[in-house]
Amino acid sequence: MILDFEKDIAELEGKIQELKLLSGENKVDIGSEIEKLNTKLHKHLKSTYDKLTPDQKVKVARHPDRPHTKDYIEAFVEDFMPIAGDRLFAEDEAIISGIGRIEGRTCMILGQERGSDTESRMKHNFGMASPEGYRKAQRLMKLADRYNIPIVTFVDTAGAYPGLGAEERGQAEAIAKSMEVSFDVKVPIIAVVIGEGGSGGAIAIATANKILMLENAVYSVISPEGCASILWRSAKFAKDAANALKITAQDLEELGLIDEIIPEPLGGAHRFREEMMALVKKSVVASIKEFDRMSGDKICNHRRDKFLEMTR
Repeated sequence: MILDFEKDIAELEGKIQELKLLSGENKVDIGSEIEKLNTKLHKHLKSTYDKLTPDQKVKVARHPDRPHTKDYIEAFVEDFMPIAGDRLFAEDEAIISGIGRIEGRTCMILGQERGSDTESRMKHNFGMASPEGYRKAQRLMKLADRYNIPIVTFVDTAGAYPGLGAEERGQAEAIAKSMEVSFDVKVPIIAVVIGEGGSGGAIAIATANKILMLENAVYSVISPEGCASILWRSAKFAKDAANALKITAQDLEELGLIDEIIPEPLGGAHRFREEMMALVKKSVVASIKEFDRMSGDKICNHRRDKFLEMTR
């Protein structure tokens, strides 16, 4: 998928690929030409990504080739054992959950999964969880608390599922309860906004001691399209809404709503997936270690004080 502001970049990448194929097929040494184009590509990527607008960052955050929760789990969570079901109604595939080890440290993993193709997107409901997904999250957070296991969450959703059935089964209550459980557990919670963090659907699993956010991710109370539909009665004004909402990692760090920005490789996480996942692993491991010497009560108070401070 080529984003509208990446057309020139895509053309350069195409030319480089063509030259590489030509060099391989005809055994022609055109390395110097390829090097020149690579230099030009690097400069173009830097000039483009250094000045992304909030609206453009929304597009990057939603890019289908960005690593998703499943990719991060496969990349650095060892011996991952999925845990399913809320023991009340059903299993919600929008939230992947289970126990695994990160650099030998046992962790409880929770994350919204959007899916990578039509079949998996339907299976995971595009990462939009129903009440049973949030009640599953509550169950596993309590389980982690019981066995003193750190919790790591991956946030990537446009929002909680707004369907009639979800509302009938108590969507708002499930989200609120997830936040309440997050405040009560005495183990560290590390949340990583890896793509789009939308509304209560995101904060339900992001009420954490430390909130990390990828450089080109977005996190907001409402999507730009939703905001535009309310304020201007038209989603055509989504660009204006994105600029006004302060949804970028840089804005949120300045406002004190997130704790750390994880830099993305030049050109975005969708171009350099393995490098991005390695950077996230490093930040997650370091964040968990920050709470090793803190008692359960101090960890709990740290999280509560953090969010109370946001209201002042």
